[in-house]
Amino acid sequence: MDPTPMDPTEESAVQHRPSRQHVVDMCATMLARGYLKATEGNVSVRVPGHRLYAVTPSNYDYDRMRVEDICIVDFDGKHVPDDSGAGLKPSIECGMHANIYRERPDVNAIVHTHQPYASALAFLRKPIPALTDEQVRFLGREVAIIDYAPSGTGFLARNVQKKVSSGDNAFIIANHGVVAVGTDPDRAVFNMALLEKVSIAYLLALTSEAGKVHTIPTAIREIAFGKLRADEKRIAAQLTEAVEPVRVPAGEQLPSADAVAAEIGAASRTAEPDEAPGVESARLGYAISAYPDVDDVLRRLRALTAQPLRGLRHDALLDVLNYFDTKCRASKEITDRARSRIPGGVQHNLAFNYPFPLAVDRAEGAYLVDRDGNTYIDFLQAGGPTILGSNYAPVNERVAEVVRQCGPVTGLFHEYELKLAEIIHRFMPHVQMYRSLGSGTEAVMAAVRGARAFTGKKMVIKVGGAYHGWSDTMVYGLRVPGTYRMNAKGIPFGATSRTRESFPHDLGQLKRKLIENRLRGGTAAVIVEPVGPESGTRPVPRDFNAHVRQLCDEFGALLIFDEVVTGFRLGLGGAAGYFGVTPDLTVLGKAVSGGYPMAGGVGGRADVMAVFGSGLDGRSGAHIQVGGTLSANPLSCAAGYFAIEEMARTNAPVIAGRAGDRLTRGLQRLIDSYGLPYVAYNQGSIVHLECSGVMLLDMRNPVKLLRENKARKRLMEQMGAAYTAHGIITLAGSRMYTSMADTDEVIDDALARFDQVFALVEGV
Repeated sequence: MDPTPMDPTEESAVQHRPSRQHVVDMCATMLARGYLKATEGNVSVRVPGHRLYAVTPSNYDYDRMRVEDICIVDFDGKHVPDDSGAGLKPSIECGMHANIYRERPDVNAIVHTHQPYASALAFLRKPIPALTDEQVRFLGREVAIIDYAPSGTGFLARNVQKKVSSGDNAFIIANHGVVAVGTDPDRAVFNMALLEKVSIAYLLALTSEAGKVHTIPTAIREIAFGKLRADEKRIAAQLTEAVEPVRVPAGEQLPSADAVAAEIGAASRTAEPDEAPGVESARLGYAISAYPDVDDVLRRLRALTAQPLRGLRHDALLDVLNYFDTKCRASKEITDRARSRIPGGVQHNLAFNYPFPLAVDRAEGAYLVDRDGNTYIDFLQAGGPTILGSNYAPVNERVAEVVRQCGPVTGLFHEYELKLAEIIHRFMPHVQMYRSLGSGTEAVMAAVRGARAFTGKKMVIKVGGAYHGWSDTMVYGLRVPGTYRMNAKGIPFGATSRTRESFPHDLGQLKRKLIENRLRGGTAAVIVEPVGPESGTRPVPRDFNAHVRQLCDEFGALLIFDEVVTGFRLGLGGAAGYFGVTPDLTVLGKAVSGGYPMAGGVGGRADVMAVFGSGLDGRSGAHIQVGGTLSANPLSCAAGYFAIEEMARTNAPVIAGRAGDRLTRGLQRLIDSYGLPYVAYNQGSIVHLECSGVMLLDMRNPVKLLRENKARKRLMEQMGAAYTAHGIITLAGSRMYTSMADTDEVIDDALARFDQVFALVEGV
């Protein structure tokens, strides 16, 4: 699959183009099969997310039909002219189509024809009984006769509406023709063709031995009809449980990262030498241009999880798997070999495994290249640290010089340990002191240990579903709120006995936990991801962190911000600067070393940080035990210092944030145009695209969690594979990180590829 980017001007030229194109394609198919002649009959397709449908124009030759000739009609049967159409009048039967769409939420396409054999039964006014289980499975218990009424009248439209309420999918209109409906355009055409096939068989049976036509047993008929009704209910739920999609007008200009980059480049700003810490980061601004409407996002996410799954068509999934089989053979060969020496065949927990991991040879800016030479747009960005883009040369060159001078590690003090701590304080003034460690997981371990040592209290509260690394204390309520120790295999009960979780956004429950803990000796710390669990997959309200700060002050607990993802990505001041909330301790990782290894550390108030003192000072017990031979090595500290300098010079976080805005707005436009229940939103350069909502399930509805978790996770994996097969690498098919390397051209290319994937979804 080597997708060709779509011309944006072409997409915006015709409103509701996908639905109009479906109508044209259906007409072409039926013409080729001989079911339509000249101008007879009419065809329509529901416009997803609107009370509108696209229908063939009146008295117009199907052989000449173009997308712009198709008319748009509302559910009252009224023509809705628009500038993109050709100005033709819709079919005189548009009232009939409107009544069917109102009556049947599961119907997304309608075919009305005058095909010969079914029309013969229309003249006989003879319904078709249940002849085969295939007929019942797709058409209904019987093909009923709709009472006669003149064409194009409200009488006929009402007669049709009465009959279609039965749930059947094919009908014969007395002295007129047939109507076939379907959950999608292909199914409507299939049902129409099946009706003609059944009509031929029934007519032959009637003429060969009158009165001797045998139907299938009632029990078989009911089983087949039950499957039909289940399908109809599933499709109907996709509409009745849905919320109105985010509307993005076709002519709206998408946000531009290029424009922001040009503006920043022209400013040529330099910091004042005596500038107070935090002033520069505030002046540079933040990646989030507008905080998401959390209530609206959660409403959409709840609607997504309330509906049946909308995944790839079976044939499309086979094409995706074929891409991996034929285009990624070198990746498969080496990862198959790796299984004999590496558990699961892959080391990194961000690597997707469906259908097998990719092996990457090169990374550059916005792109990755695998062992087979396939190029991908990289929205994984190593899990978030490379805000400047992958393999950023200006940082690499300066790091190489440091390594040439002293090697990657010395075991003794190096000036870049201090330089890194100083530049962090320059942009994050609340980080008065900073201790470098090996990773975000180690930094969380240290922060929790330090909080307990400083306060003398033992209990720690986290927000359920949040990820704070894999240390024993924090593998609790992991990813799914309310699951407590479900993922804590190999961890003794004592390790989590003083960890508690509070449901996301539930400040009342958090306060109750703090009260309960007071009876157990008090709470040492509350640790949060400031944009919400799993990097904002469950986004928090704008004022959430401020309320948590107040509760911590009330109960004498420390507030720990886990800024492993948000630190520097939301801006040089991090989430603390953006939200205007000062934590006591801040955990950093990923970006703090610019994507280089040993990326982690903890910083905060000087009095709290005093417990992290190190060195051979001879005062046993004065400080908590933290360490690491490679912690604060010259390689990582220098890389972090140079990367933060470059982020400040280029204002990379803000540029990356505008790229995230452009990607999100474009995805919302595509979701709207295809009528999908998917949800796209962003917090700057952290972009969420939820297609299954598996991360929104929790133990407040355990039956739904147990019943749907595997299927929704499988859909997320399949969509992730589909994005990859179209040249886009994501984090688990549901999250993307943009970088300074993501120009408008890169984002637009990605949107064209997402367009191709969405076109493969069932029911589109």
